[in-house]
Amino acid sequence: MATIPVQGDTMYASALQNLLNPVILFFFLGCVIASLRSNLDIPAPIARFFSLYLLMSVGFKGGVALSTAALSWTMIGTLLAAMLMAVIGPWLAYLYLRRRMSPFDAAAVAAAYGSVSAVTFIAATQFLERSATPFSGHMMVAMVLMESPAIVMAVVLAHYARKQGGAVADTGQSVRGILREALTDGSQLLLMGSLVIGALVGLEGKKIMDPFTGQIFKGILAFFLLEMGLTVVRKGRELKQGFSALIGFGLVMPLFSAVMALGFALALHLPHGDALLLMVLGASASYIVVPAVLRHAIPEANPSLYFGAALVITFPFNILIGIPLYDSALRFILPL
Repeated sequence: MATIPVQGDTMYASALQNLLNPVILFFFLGCVIASLRSNLDIPAPIARFFSLYLLMSVGFKGGVALSTAALSWTMIGTLLAAMLMAVIGPWLAYLYLRRRMSPFDAAAVAAAYGSVSAVTFIAATQFLERSATPFSGHMMVAMVLMESPAIVMAVVLAHYARKQGGAVADTGQSVRGILREALTDGSQLLLMGSLVIGALVGLEGKKIMDPFTGQIFKGILAFFLLEMGLTVVRKGRELKQGFSALIGFGLVMPLFSAVMALGFALALHLPHGDALLLMVLGASASYIVVPAVLRHAIPEANPSLYFGAALVITFPFNILIGIPLYDSALRFILPL
């Protein structure tokens, strides 16, 4: 009698493969080192360089892939679905959270979960590359398009909350200035600019840049995740009162968003790689761009809530469990 593969076994193997990836193991190493209260520290300028390098490399490689792809209705539908998710997700999150915390905190946390994590996206692309699963360059465009809508929504919701309260707080910037900062954040401009350059130079340009954007990429990613492991544990110790209410939300919201993304992927008949990346984009939460903007946009919000939930709960969940879980769900519904 033939043996029928058990989906749970597939998910276990997928998760084990992800955990035994040396890049992910460096994240664990960072967590262990910080837990032992070691004095190991990655200087902030170096960590910032790693972040910018990863954005530039991913954008450039996405642009190269985009240069060989033809415009299609599937591509347009995917980008529209990504933008729609960036509006629906934070709005539903806000409706849930406003009954459990101040409207300012609810708007800020919703913005973090409506935006995306570039590092989680990069980890998902590495996961796909290890299994030789192709994905489209326009998924990088989808990531860029999902960065700002939730921030804009949060700014509007916070402004409305101030008016409802009978006063408008002095944020130090006009609403127009805050929206401009959200739309012109340096990280996403670097990502989009690198994508455009990659699309312009194509495969010939890829050969020139490969020693920098290709050969050392995984080493830089490993070092960055080492720093992230240190940060997750150390920030976890600093979280303020009220954070415990977000633990369940930080685990359930990614799953809800991934299911929503799965629905769009099935409706658009996306290939496996693109569907997984869309799920990861929906499930991730921003802990870099959103906090950088909201510190000015919504000073009434508690940074330990929106920054801590995204970094301490959702980021490790997606990196260690979420990505293989979403991949296994896709394999169950759409076998390769």
